[in-house]
Amino acid sequence: MHSLSRKLADDPAVAAGSEKVPKSNWKTSRERRDLHANNHFLRLGNFELIHTGTIYLMMARIVIYTAVMLASLSVLIAADPSGTRIPAEAEQSQASVRRAIQNAIPHLQQGAVVSAKERKCFTCHNQALPVIALVEVSRRGFKIDEEILQRQLQHTWDHLHRGKSGYLAGKGQGGQVMTAGYALWTLERGAWKADETTTAVAHYLAEYQREKNRWTASSQRLPSSGSPFTATYLALRGLSHFGTEEQQERFEVRRDAAATWVLETEPSDTEGRVFQLRTLPYIDATQETIQKAVDELLSRQHADGGWSQTDAMSSDAYATGTVLAALQEVGKLSRDNPAVKEACDYLVSSQLPDGTWHVVTHAKPIQDYYESGFPHDEDQFISITATSWAMLALAFTLPVTRDE
Repeated sequence: MHSLSRKLADDPAVAAGSEKVPKSNWKTSRERRDLHANNHFLRLGNFELIHTGTIYLMMARIVIYTAVMLASLSVLIAADPSGTRIPAEAEQSQASVRRAIQNAIPHLQQGAVVSAKERKCFTCHNQALPVIALVEVSRRGFKIDEEILQRQLQHTWDHLHRGKSGYLAGKGQGGQVMTAGYALWTLERGAWKADETTTAVAHYLAEYQREKNRWTASSQRLPSSGSPFTATYLALRGLSHFGTEEQQERFEVRRDAAATWVLETEPSDTEGRVFQLRTLPYIDATQETIQKAVDELLSRQHADGGWSQTDAMSSDAYATGTVLAALQEVGKLSRDNPAVKEACDYLVSSQLPDGTWHVVTHAKPIQDYYESGFPHDEDQFISITATSWAMLALAFTLPVTRDE
């Protein structure tokens, strides 16, 4: 016999497995396989039982570990619905920003309502900026009075509609480009649909000062009214959103002419720098040009985190709000950017206990004094504008929770 055959024959296990069974018990090949399987299991003995127990123990541990991880993840998601864990310092900062916004909302709403009752006309300070800011905070989960918002939009449209014939004739209304531009911006942010009235205003913007390579304000009431950069931005934005196909050719001529002026002209104050930056996307400026404008604004941030209206003045909420909003909206600076953090800290710390920001006016009054429902007496118009810009800038640091 071959040596390997002899070893297999002498192996008790093999001998037991190959023991001859009476032929009557070997009915099918399947039964033979079952018999060999049973014999194999018996030979393995306790090893099989131990191995199976180990597998069950490992599976139990995996189940427990998975349950713990899921529970931990659910806690994180509950704390931050975006799914990204917010560090404690950032979470505290966001809480301060949210409190500042929440405290300012009632004042903006009241200022808009009372002004609309006191004055039949639309105002940039008590309608435009409050509406723009309120729309933005509502997109970030803050509750606003929707009825008040809709009334302000209707008030704005009514004012433009009363001047429709003047717009079609190229004459406009009081405030000229500033009124027309801010009113269209207000309607745009309120999702107002284009109609014959907005088309008439767009026609006016395309034709007004057509001999110039820019648009200019009809009065010099700095900082919010007077800069040609602001007027040009408002006109281009209004034409971009409410201009019709028939007006497109004229719009492109005005835009190309304005582009040259915007790119070649050096702003003299913060208002000009802010609205130069805001204008750049509307003239298809390069990213390099936009970044240069961003860097220029960043270089003028004060040690306290704020910006001033001019180099000779101190930081205030108006200048800081306008800059911070533009840096985020156009410059795409994130809320983690050090300059953004410092500006937010400045705004939060400079907010008054009543929830407003106070800025002293430097413009000569052009209308009879009236109480608009916003604090700060003679400074109420610039202060409600500053409060709106500050709230808008702070809102941009928070995640959007509702689509437009």
